[in-house]
Amino acid sequence: MKLAKWGNSFAFRVPAELMKKMNLTPNEEFLFRQTGEDSFEIIRDRRRQEALEAIRKLARPLPPGYKFNRDEIYDRYERSLLGRQQSNIESKLESNQVMETQ
Repeated sequence: MKLAKWGNSFAFRVPAELMKKMNLTPNEEFLFRQTGEDSFEIIRDRRRQEALEAIRKLARPLPPGYKFNRDEIYDRYERSLLGRQQSNIESKLESNQVMETQ
């Protein structure tokens, strides 16, 4: 491998046969860990992939024929406790602004 200057940074040039052997892809993320004064190890960083897999496991299928309706979502939010609390806060802010202008 060769260390090369890349803008203000440095990059390792990995031989194509090693990329193929280790099944590496461009833009893959790695962690570098110093193991000695003149040595280090490179570890494939799988945290992003693991997080995406965890998120995918949380996904639930939508009912057949489901169509996203933004207005319905907003209405549902406004009817919710959180939505009512937000409306109360906005009303108080508006009434304070009216009082200040009088």
